[in-house]
Amino acid sequence: MGLLQQATPEYLEQCRAAQGAEQAQSLAITNNWAHVDKAQAHADFDAFYKELAPLIDANEPASPAIQALMARHYAIASRFYAPSSAAYVGTALFYEDNADMKAFHNGYHPRMVEFLGDAVYAYAQQSLK
Repeated sequence: MGLLQQATPEYLEQCRAAQGAEQAQSLAITNNWAHVDKAQAHADFDAFYKELAPLIDANEPASPAIQALMARHYAIASRFYAPSSAAYVGTALFYEDNADMKAFHNGYHPRMVEFLGDAVYAYAQQSLK
């Protein structure tokens, strides 16, 4: 069982709610993220996922090497807004819950969403408390 699947359903729902609320607030106060160079952010996410994909089969999501990479993922996500620990986990849950996001991420590696969820969860627990 992955790290994220060990969390309680109540905690996961709190994370989904935090992500929705924090994102909505950020969109409202930033004119739909007008401050973000979206093309650059998407290019940086693409480069990140291309770097992460070949590491998935040989590493644990909570390993130091993966967690060092996750700091970069969080930094890219924070260009839009700096999510709380719960909202960051909620973002990973959104990748899993949304069919288009799941297909997009799993296009890099068949287990990308599962692995990324566990890596985000570990990062949130270790670095965002």
